[in-house]
Amino acid sequence: MAPLRRIWGLIYRHFCLYRRSWPRVLELAYWPTLELLIWGFTAAFVMKGHADVTIRTASALIGGVLLWEVALRAQMGVTISFLEEIWSRNLGHVFVSPLRPHEMIMALLGVSVLRTVAGLTPAAGIAFFLYEFNIFAFGPVLILFIINLFLMGWWLALGVISLLFRYGASAEALAWTLAFGLTPVACVFYPVSVLPPWLRPVAEALPAAHIFAGMRTALYRHETDIGQLAIAAGLNLFWMCCAGLIFALQFRAARRSGALVTIGE
Repeated sequence: MAPLRRIWGLIYRHFCLYRRSWPRVLELAYWPTLELLIWGFTAAFVMKGHADVTIRTASALIGGVLLWEVALRAQMGVTISFLEEIWSRNLGHVFVSPLRPHEMIMALLGVSVLRTVAGLTPAAGIAFFLYEFNIFAFGPVLILFIINLFLMGWWLALGVISLLFRYGASAEALAWTLAFGLTPVACVFYPVSVLPPWLRPVAEALPAAHIFAGMRTALYRHETDIGQLAIAAGLNLFWMCCAGLIFALQFRAARRSGALVTIGE
C-alpha cells in the first residue's frame, strides 16, 4: 500500500496545480480542439463532393486527428508534468523522499491519462456535434487503438526525460516538438506507400503507421486488422523496453553527477 500512497501523492500534487489554475486547464483542451477545428473544416469541405470516397477520406482525417492527439497528449502529459517538477525546483525534494523512480513514472503516467482524457473529451464532442463523427463508432477495437497510442506516447516521453537528464534544460523544447516531428512518418492521414521508398522503413518501425493502417481498414472495410494491431503492440513493447533501459541508465548517471538537483539551473 505504501507505494500506492506515494504514487497517489505525486498525482495529487499535479492535480492541485490544475484545480486552481484555469490557464492550465484551458491549455489541456486548446491544441486538440484547434487541430480538430482546422482538419474538421477541411474534412467538411472534402465531403461536399458527397461521393463515398470523399466521405471516407474526410472521416479518416477527423479520426486520424483525434487518435493521433492521444499519442501527442500522452507524451506531453508525462513530459510537461516532469518539467513542472524541474521548473518548481522540486525534483531534488522528490528524490530525497521515499518515492522510487518507477513510482514517479507510474504517477506521471497516471497524470498523463487524466490530462489526455480532459483534453480530448471536448474535441470528441465537437467532432460529434459539428462534423457528425462518432469516435465510438469504431467499436471495441477503439480500445486497442487508444492503448497502443498511449504506449507510444509514453515511450516517447521516457526518451525525452532521458534527454533532460543528459542535457538539462536545453532539451526542454523536445517536450513539445518530438511527437509532432514524427507526424510525417506516422502516416496518420495516408498509407506508408505514399512515402518515398527510403523513408518507408522508418515509418514501418513506428507503431503509429500500423495503428492508423488499422484505423483506415476499420473505416473503409468495417473490419478489424488484428495483424497491424499486433505489429503495433510488438513495436510498442520493443521501444518501451529500449526507452525504459535508457531512462534507467540516464537516471543513474544524473544521480551520481548531482544533476537531479541542478537540472534546469
